[in-house]
Amino acid sequence: MSLKPLEPRPQSTLISQIASVGINRNRAAKRRSSRMALNATIGLSGKDRQKRSFSMPARATNLNRCGAAVQLNRELLVGSVVLVRNNRGTQVSARIVTQLATLKGVSSYAIEFVNQDDLANNFWGITFPPSNSE
Repeated sequence: MSLKPLEPRPQSTLISQIASVGINRNRAAKRRSSRMALNATIGLSGKDRQKRSFSMPARATNLNRCGAAVQLNRELLVGSVVLVRNNRGTQVSARIVTQLATLKGVSSYAIEFVNQDDLANNFWGITFPPSNSE
């Protein structure tokens, strides 16, 4: 086994990586509601990265009043809007905010509800504690 020395990265790449970490930290500091480490089975429908329509079950984790992390075996386009259905039949639109990870064909995305109305605020059927910034 031979080891190759790492090639240095261009300075601009390092700066953009550092900047994105700072942006993510700022986003977390401005969180609108607390996360709850709960899981929920949901239905998710919309168009995938290849613009193909889909409707399938998915898993939501890290629930919060404004969205969640969702896992499914489909690649989605960041910025696109999907329809999320809970087990009570309530449907809300949600935006794909970022791709969190992909592991063994299962992609994980952060979603946020498009409309922050009573329907979205009660979507999970639980009461969330106020965030630290409230």
